[in-house]
Amino acid sequence: MKRKRHPLAGKMVVLNSKSVTSPNGQPINGAKFRIEDWCINVAGISWMDANGNPAALIYAIRSGFDGLPTDDEVVYGKIGNFGHLIHESELGEVVTDL
Repeated sequence: MKRKRHPLAGKMVVLNSKSVTSPNGQPINGAKFRIEDWCINVAGISWMDANGNPAALIYAIRSGFDGLPTDDEVVYGKIGNFGHLIHESELGEVVTDL
């Protein structure tokens, strides 16, 4: 089930996350994150059904430790070259000075 494109798709934001780092060791809080779109639009399925997807697995671990919601208000994007799933509540200000 596709959703309308995320209003910040294609933009870069600074993350405001409880997670200091991801389980793979990559810094998350304060990182610049380029949003591609809602996860469900990128993957074609909910992150909860994306069995074996590394970004979904990492998000599931973070949600367990940080108490992130287990809903589909999750966007896919990149920190550097690495893909991540981020809950909409973790999105901070849009970066205007690239």
